[in-house]
Amino acid sequence: MDTGDDASPFNAESVGDLLDRMTDAFIGLDDEWRFTYLNEQARDIVCTAMDEDASVEELQGRVVWEAIPDLAGTRFEETYREAMATQSPRSFEAEYEPLDAWFDIHAYPSESGLSLYFRDVTERHRQREELRNRETVLRETYEVISDQARSFEDRVEGLLEIACRELGIQMGTLSRVRDDEYVFEVVRAPEGTVEAGDVVDLEVTNCERVVLDEQRLVAGDIARDHPELTEKEGFTQWGISCYMGTPVVVDGDVYGTFCFYDTDARTEPFSEWEVTLVEIMGRWIGSALERKLARERLLRQNERLEQFATILSHDLRNPLGVAIQRTELLERDLAGENEHVAALERAHERMETLIDDVLTMTRVGETVEETTEVEMASIAREAWDNVRTGDASLDVDEDLVVACEPSRLQQLLENLFRNSIEHGGPDVTVQVAAVPGGFVVADDGPGIPEAERDSVFEFGHSGADGSGVGLAIVEQIAAAHGWDVRLTGDYDGVPASEASGGSADEHRESAGGARFEFLTTVDR
Repeated sequence: MDTGDDASPFNAESVGDLLDRMTDAFIGLDDEWRFTYLNEQARDIVCTAMDEDASVEELQGRVVWEAIPDLAGTRFEETYREAMATQSPRSFEAEYEPLDAWFDIHAYPSESGLSLYFRDVTERHRQREELRNRETVLRETYEVISDQARSFEDRVEGLLEIACRELGIQMGTLSRVRDDEYVFEVVRAPEGTVEAGDVVDLEVTNCERVVLDEQRLVAGDIARDHPELTEKEGFTQWGISCYMGTPVVVDGDVYGTFCFYDTDARTEPFSEWEVTLVEIMGRWIGSALERKLARERLLRQNERLEQFATILSHDLRNPLGVAIQRTELLERDLAGENEHVAALERAHERMETLIDDVLTMTRVGETVEETTEVEMASIAREAWDNVRTGDASLDVDEDLVVACEPSRLQQLLENLFRNSIEHGGPDVTVQVAAVPGGFVVADDGPGIPEAERDSVFEFGHSGADGSGVGLAIVEQIAAAHGWDVRLTGDYDGVPASEASGGSADEHRESAGGARFEFLTTVDR
């Protein structure tokens, strides 16, 4: 084997070249903490820490603690000395504050010294910190928008506070565009600048561009990014040099803007994260405004509905009562049956039914919050007594118990009984019985044609002389309880006291009639 000098592929120079090509920095220290070797990456970092420029040769032989005195008392010194004392490798990440930099260090000790491999991981730490900050901001944002105890305006103020802090900007507003006016609705700004309720012309603001284009406008430095906006009063008189705004869209139309601005221009443009954050907040505000305005419209409609109910219960009932009394007097004066009087009485009865049904319709939509377990037989008989039943008969399960709001259940039954008598004839039999998961109300009348069963619950639907709202009321009361209701054409004919002993299908014998089935224990 050739043992000549040229047999070895390595020498000191080639090893140095190899270490210089490493992306990691490498430092060799002897057992007296003197530099024995530094690759080029390590030399750059050490010189920066020393605040002087020196070659590798000039650094060799210098004691690390003397060359870089700021290392004293740091985790770096502590870990290096521990590695040498225990002769055990050590790996760690730490920040070297004088350089505002983070390093990933691997220290390998030996009897003759310490080898250090390290790399600058500042950017990785900065990215981690940025992600943690974004998580914090998003969590704060969620906590603000999900706090139902806070008013809409208070929640917008919370969003303005978060965004102003994150953007490093003094002023933020939610503003509404009203014709050619720009109305400040919710404001975060230094005292004496602008406040909620202030109104300016839309054309003097940067928000005019956002409203007209229906898209965001981002300008870290208005003079640099959008010089055409420097002619607006916002720039010339108010000194606004930095701006970011996004449109607030409500029901498909631009309601206004959610925007931020400052008198100091930014040296760096807004980041993609900052722009996205403002857009997310603006979209939530648009959705929240849609719900807020819808609730306000609903409240106004309910107020009008209450006024209408008052008119029905008083202004219409009173003259109707007078007409009924006069008809009774007229019938007495005529001393006998008269076809015209009978027609009047029928008309008055229909008017009473219409008023009762419409009045009920205005008041049944509210969700039932609390229920009570009641005996169906008791409620059913009370409802039966309130309906003109003639020769009709009622068959009700004496053991049936239902969790409900009793007055609403009675309304439901009255409307079903009235419907059965109107459509089934004066001698119809009505059955109220238990079925698995709920109860049924059925009759042995002619039933409801299959083609009409999908529409019977619609407001105004009537196959006879009814008001057309009775079954709509039934469905609303069922929905208010959280029940499902379905209509079939089957009357089982089994006595109600026996009907609960099997499945609903076992009791159907297709004997005609109408069957309304209510499922009161529905999985949701």
